[in-house]
Amino acid sequence: MSAELPTGPLSAAEHAEMWHAAVATAYVPMAVEFLEEEPAPGTISSHRLGPMRILQVRAAPQTATRTRRMIERDESAALILTLQQSGTALKEQDGREALIRPGSFSITDASRTFRKRVAEDFVFTSFHFPRAALDVEERHLRALTATAFAPEGSAALAATYLAGMAREAATLDEAVGRRAAATALDLLSLVVEDRCGRERPPQAHAAASLARIKDHILRNLGDPDLSPSGIAEANHVSLRFLHKLFQQEGATVGAWIRAQRLERCGRDLRRPMAEQAGVAGIARRWGFVNSSHFSRAFRATYGMAPREWQLLGRSEG
Repeated sequence: MSAELPTGPLSAAEHAEMWHAAVATAYVPMAVEFLEEEPAPGTISSHRLGPMRILQVRAAPQTATRTRRMIERDESAALILTLQQSGTALKEQDGREALIRPGSFSITDASRTFRKRVAEDFVFTSFHFPRAALDVEERHLRALTATAFAPEGSAALAATYLAGMAREAATLDEAVGRRAAATALDLLSLVVEDRCGRERPPQAHAAASLARIKDHILRNLGDPDLSPSGIAEANHVSLRFLHKLFQQEGATVGAWIRAQRLERCGRDLRRPMAEQAGVAGIARRWGFVNSSHFSRAFRATYGMAPREWQLLGRSEG
């Protein structure tokens, strides 16, 4: 769901008051000071994926400060990851300050005081989530607030995934959105531990990569051109590594894709819409372009033809 919170063409005092309310609603209470006498209107749009809120912000030059008094009134145990798209921000927290330039991201802990200053018009995307959702040690997190994560190495992988997830947030259903957010948090944990000089066990790296790749496959399951090489390229891994991930689960990439498609075809064949869509239409919806191939694969999995499965479901239902 998306909500727009525009300030609109108002007087300076009305502008400031409405923007304060918009920021407090979207994030946490902060003191905002505009750096221009007549700032341009700003907008905040929001989507939720599982425990994560994604906020896209466009606004005029300003300073935002979270004080101890605000924290005492609103004890938010939340983290805010901000992916800068335009404008350069100066972040201050835990005795450090860093310039966050376009393409980089930073992490802010809302449970402690911080300050952010952007001296030019800016656009950024923020990811707001509970501290408990990020599986990293507190000392490592505290060491990385007000730190610029440049788009390189593991940080580049995380930034690319986060940006893509933000673009597609409005199109994802609840279940897929929750899994996408979980994958983003896994990636972020790896980035934090990578920056702190620690590596997760190889199994954990593999599990995070496999979860991310499966999410990609499920989001593109209806594409008949979905292939191992295309999946590997889209997820920035080698084809060999992709096959190895699925081999560790005792499956091949193609077999896993086929099983997911057949499961969804079996489900849709027993829904009321099946009569209108037809067996061939449902097969095409989930990426099967050859009716004979689909029928053989379906019979091998379910022990009967698709039409028989459909009729059996109708008699049982």
